[in-house]
Amino acid sequence: MTEGIKEHATGQPELKRAIGPKLLLFFVVGDILGTGIYALTGQVAGRVGGALWLPFLLAFVIAFLTAFSYLELVGKFPQAAGAALYTHRAFKIQFLTFMVAFAVMCSGITSASSAAIAFGGTYLKATIGATTVPVTLLAIAFIVLVALINFRGVSESVKANVVLTCIELSGLLIIIAVGVSAVASGEGDPSRLTQVDTQNQTWLVAITSATSLAFFAMVGFEDSVNMAEECKDPARIFPKAMLWGMVIAASIYILVSVTSSLLVPAGELQKAGSSALLKVLDVGAPGFPHVVFSAIGMFAVINSALINMMMASRLLYGMANERIIPKQLGTVHPFRRTPWVSILFTTAIAVVLVSTVDISVLGGTTALLLLVVFAIVNIALLVLRKVKVEHKHFRTPTVIPVIAAVLCLYLASPLSGRPARDYYVALILLGAGLVLWVINYFINRAAGRHVELNPEALTKGGD
Repeated sequence: MTEGIKEHATGQPELKRAIGPKLLLFFVVGDILGTGIYALTGQVAGRVGGALWLPFLLAFVIAFLTAFSYLELVGKFPQAAGAALYTHRAFKIQFLTFMVAFAVMCSGITSASSAAIAFGGTYLKATIGATTVPVTLLAIAFIVLVALINFRGVSESVKANVVLTCIELSGLLIIIAVGVSAVASGEGDPSRLTQVDTQNQTWLVAITSATSLAFFAMVGFEDSVNMAEECKDPARIFPKAMLWGMVIAASIYILVSVTSSLLVPAGELQKAGSSALLKVLDVGAPGFPHVVFSAIGMFAVINSALINMMMASRLLYGMANERIIPKQLGTVHPFRRTPWVSILFTTAIAVVLVSTVDISVLGGTTALLLLVVFAIVNIALLVLRKVKVEHKHFRTPTVIPVIAAVLCLYLASPLSGRPARDYYVALILLGAGLVLWVINYFINRAAGRHVELNPEALTKGGD
């Protein structure tokens, strides 16, 4: 063992604790901002029409309600955090615990994959000019680059996140400033802000279908709790970072979406696709250097992908250390002290996704997986109300997790207008998790070994 490096009981070195409160706040803000608004604004506008701000607002409300469930659970069980832990404490079903953890991991990979496609298909080309390299190859190269940064180490990755978050935030502030200037000059059409596209659908389906996709833009706080082993004091710093991060991100989203609707009709935003914000900039500030905003958008999707792939690899590492999937996936590099096999595995899945799945489906699948997970967390909170602890902790009114669970389940269901393709991709990914579980079951059975899952170690990346 390298001198000065602690090891788990498994013989693997511990992950380095490098994330303090400021870095964690940037982590949350940076994870929420990014691909959702930079790449999917056009797709959301195509589903709802001019009232583009409404799906982002509703997505924030649902995510914020769920956040209060996390706050109570973190306060009640401060020794660890995460959807898998709460699921296990509430239901005591090991397989359900594993599937929740695997779903969260898959959501990180699908999110990063959508960022990769936006990078290769929109922002890189707009920055460097036309290229003959296929979008798929650019996206794959992007995923490999993110994997190399991830392998380098969490300290370097999270510090890079601070810089990238500032860059992507500047891009959104540019859009907001353009909107303010245009409106002050008498430009824009305020009547669009109340227009809902009801063609071939009801207004409710139009709004909920758009919200089910816009929810992708509000995820991020679940990632932060799964980085717990690499935080200095997760129980203390997580609640403030989560709530402030969500409020900051949602405020920016609503202002950007209002600006977009004021300046550009929904149909044009839809046609622009992942370059919708570039279209807004062209209309509101035609003299603004195109390449500058394109470069900012490029860094934004890099940041989203980096954070999500960090979370996915660490969560997979935790599952391997708990022996609920093959232990080889938990191997830590002796010098970089990063879970290199898990990084390779999650990178391989991302490469397959960017090669075969459309960006809107990846965004929808990300939202679908996390809506189901959040519904389970809200229900778990209600079940865990019967568990008493000695210390004082935050308690959310019972009606909040009830409402949050119902809304999450509704948006995850076909009733919300969610396309069938989202379910196909989600089932394939979760099926891969089932295969790993079965393989590991027979390996343990052949070795005469009984594995008792420890969810606290799972959510912290092993114990």
